[in-house]
Parts: sequence; structure tokens; C-alpha cells
Amino acid sequence: MADIVPFPRAPRPSRRPRPSDPEPLWRQLLGDQLRRRRHEREETLTETAEKAGVSPQYLSEVERGLKEPSSEMIAAISGALETSLIELTSAVADDLRSTVAPATAVVSAGRAVFALAA
Repeated sequence: MADIVPFPRAPRPSRRPRPSDPEPLWRQLLGDQLRRRRHEREETLTETAEKAGVSPQYLSEVERGLKEPSSEMIAAISGALETSLIELTSAVADDLRSTVAPATAVVSAGRAVFALAA
């Protein structure tokens, strides 16, 4: 039987968000972070799903940002990846900060108007 050699994945190109870009959803960034950690451990969906007590299909949908997992599911998956909830949520928050330009308040005619900082 032949060995399976993983094909190296090219890193996603990083680009600065445009003001018209919608903010990414939490579940999408969470899924990206879970997939990244699973790949770092060189585990398959099936291996991680088994450890977490979920189906591989469910884990795949979570990683693709299609499912909004409960806190219990997030805890189970992060435990299977041997990471803590605080490490995982901090990483997702860091990803969110890096993809969203900070908003600054501008006062115009007595009203607060928000503009994206450059």
C-alpha cells in the first residue's frame, strides 16, 4: 500500500480590507482557526471529529463557517485539538482585529458619524 503524501497548501493571500467589505462572521473566523490548528497537528477531519465526539461532516461545516456551533461543541473541538477556549477565542479575536479597519467617531453637526480610519 502506498503512502499518502499531503500536498502543501499555499498560504491565503493577505489583503487589506476595503471600507466596502463586510465584516467577516465570527463563525467563519472560528472555522478558519480550527482548520489551521487541525492542519498544524496534521490530523484529518475524521481523526479530530472522533476525538471531539462529532461527525466529520459537522466538523467540516464548522470549519467552512457554515454552522454556528454551540459553546459545548466549540469546547469539545478545541479540547480535541488540545487547545483552550481562551487561546482559541483570543486567536479569533486577533484575526477579527486584523481584518477589520478600526472605526473612528467624527462629530458632524452635533451627530456622531462613524468613518473608517485609514
